[in-house]
Amino acid sequence: MKTTKSIIRDHCLWAFVGLATVAGAPMAASADVPESDRTIRLTLNDWTGQNLTTNLMGRVLAEMGYSVEYVQADYIAQFTGLASGDLHVAMEIWETTARDQLEEAVAAGDVVDLGETGMHAIEEWWYPSYVEELCPGLPDWEALRDCGDVFATPQTQPDGRYLGGAVTWGGYDEERIEALDLPFEVIHAGTDAALFAEIQAAYQRQTPIIAWVYTPHWAPIQFDGEWIEFPEYTEECYEDPSWGVNPDMAYDCGKPRGWIKKAAWPGLQEEWPAAYEAISNFTIDNETIGTMIGYVDLDGRPLDMVVDEWIAENEDVWSTWIPN
Repeated sequence: MKTTKSIIRDHCLWAFVGLATVAGAPMAASADVPESDRTIRLTLNDWTGQNLTTNLMGRVLAEMGYSVEYVQADYIAQFTGLASGDLHVAMEIWETTARDQLEEAVAAGDVVDLGETGMHAIEEWWYPSYVEELCPGLPDWEALRDCGDVFATPQTQPDGRYLGGAVTWGGYDEERIEALDLPFEVIHAGTDAALFAEIQAAYQRQTPIIAWVYTPHWAPIQFDGEWIEFPEYTEECYEDPSWGVNPDMAYDCGKPRGWIKKAAWPGLQEEWPAAYEAISNFTIDNETIGTMIGYVDLDGRPLDMVVDEWIAENEDVWSTWIPN
């Protein structure tokens, strides 16, 4: 298993790729805010939902009087920027993929945990319900041992193809396939958009597909399907090869499920205490964000427009994030 330091080293060459500044004068600010004239930098990762939550928070910070920048950053390598103070806030750290990195960074004093967002994370192998006729026994994972050919492509045959997320997302899918002796090969989608475009196309054609699907997202709302039921995740599954159905290998279980948290540069509270409290207070649910992702990814509406509309219609929600 790679350590956090090795993962960060692997990605640090391309961790930070550009800036976009929020324009427009703030609509509301207390006499004590902003406490500093420095700009707060929020990270943007490579999926629509994270861009939405980050822009929502950025808009509220702007309402409070802060100068805000959005900085494109690699999901794992952003921990380096948060530790150094080059980046200040990451709005979505998923327990399913980055719990170890967050806990290690917090323990080292490099990052501050700002608490849960209110969203519940699931990231797992998923298939459309019509596939069950072709692979009897689903959603039990053991059914996959007998029907890899159902999902085979010229690129993977005779093995089935599992359409994974971007390589930077992690997930241990290759290790899971080996540990559970599944006749599958992982083919990684290049981007979040490419992943769900292919899932949508397969669903429309009713062709077999098994892929990485997560929530919050529009796909579990729009499509009838199921997540594969692997042996339930435990810490021992990832850390102790003797645990589980394969006594010689780790990762012989499903992926963890759990919280999505906010994380920050340790100096955030001292530099911008009201912003620190507002970000800590941020909360939203899966259905709200999943619906908004659909507006962007399915309906083609500009992300800024979707954020603007939510802000205009939900002042009773976001105003509770702002400290009195």
